[in-house]
Amino acid sequence: MDEALKLKKATYHLYTFTISKLISSFGAQVYAFAISFYILQLTGSATSFATNLVCNILPRTLAAPFAGYIVDRYSRKAIAITSQVITTLAIGGLLAVSLTHGLSLIAIYTTTCILSLTSMFSGVAFSSSITGLVDEARIQKAMSLNQMAISFAAIGSPAVGGLLYGAVSMPVFLITYMVASSLAIVLEATMNFKLYAKRKEMAEGEKKEKMWESIKSGVRYLKTQTVIMTIIWISLLINFLFGAFEVGYSYILIEKLKMESQHFGLTQGAFAVGMLLFSIYFSMRKEVKYPLLVSKRGIFAMGTIIGAISIPLLISLSYTSTFIYYVLIMFSFGSMVIIVNTPIQVMMQKSIDDDFKGRVFSILEMMAMALMPLGMVLYGFLYDFLPAQWILLSSAALLIGVILILARPSVIQKAHPERDRGTGLLSH
Repeated sequence: MDEALKLKKATYHLYTFTISKLISSFGAQVYAFAISFYILQLTGSATSFATNLVCNILPRTLAAPFAGYIVDRYSRKAIAITSQVITTLAIGGLLAVSLTHGLSLIAIYTTTCILSLTSMFSGVAFSSSITGLVDEARIQKAMSLNQMAISFAAIGSPAVGGLLYGAVSMPVFLITYMVASSLAIVLEATMNFKLYAKRKEMAEGEKKEKMWESIKSGVRYLKTQTVIMTIIWISLLINFLFGAFEVGYSYILIEKLKMESQHFGLTQGAFAVGMLLFSIYFSMRKEVKYPLLVSKRGIFAMGTIIGAISIPLLISLSYTSTFIYYVLIMFSFGSMVIIVNTPIQVMMQKSIDDDFKGRVFSILEMMAMALMPLGMVLYGFLYDFLPAQWILLSSAALLIGVILILARPSVIQKAHPERDRGTGLLSH
């Protein structure tokens, strides 16, 4: 294919991928909003609500290694589209149950498990295909536009869900999600996932690796990528320690500081706005030169922000000052999420062999989520028995300690050997 034509097609991919992601993410988040409220109104039980969260996390964690094998072995476009089709059918099934028998917890939990698996397969397929969809020079832009779509959905979906919930029936929410998912299928079908792909073609007569052998070869490949392994370990430990924030933030603002629900919602919106603005920034700026170093500093800042969440518990502030303070805190936290994730995602896209991307990204997802349920349970227990401010400050200190140790100067130098040791930028 002519290079100018390929570039034109890559530009089409950039925006088609973004629109597809926006539509599917918006539908998924409006659905999640409605289902969360429905479960709480139906049962009044936090346990039932938490069970639905577990149904979302556990299946994708367990299936991640198998997803990596499938994504590396078969057509990534077919996997992405099939996942979206199954998502649409699953919501259609829940709609049929709703209209014939009424929604039940079993039907909701079953659908959540299916959606968890399809979103994971779709996510790994797309993550593994970025370098096949766009040219190398615009990988950072592709990752940023992807994050922008998610941020737009995060900002808009609670507002739309809040306006619709109570005004329309649950079947309307389900039909909305089905329409959004169907539109995403149509857009994804027009994309060429092999435009810039560098996957090896199997020789005639060559036998395919068996699944366990393929997974093992993926692990062996990872062991040769010491910097990627470091990123995976950082992801595992940081996502565990983020439990202090995930559980503590809502607990502190709602239970301890008695913040009104609409003000609490605005602080959550500030998080999405921070993500959105910095996604736009990364989509326009040059590629980050030293991604692991930038991410290290971003995680250090996130640890500081987690510790700073405790300040209104230590110092008396007016209600208005407290609200403004947490809007700024959440805006900063959302900004840091993009500063940490985008450079690392671009670095991984460029450094991981195309034939191993599915397995590597699936292992990364599995490791990132592996300790999250444990972190939620542990921190839920701790917040019931210990002062919230000391939990946050201790977790912040641990988070900063983890990044200083795992991303120490020697690791940064290994990731970016081209950097001048004499610049002093390798210091903590």
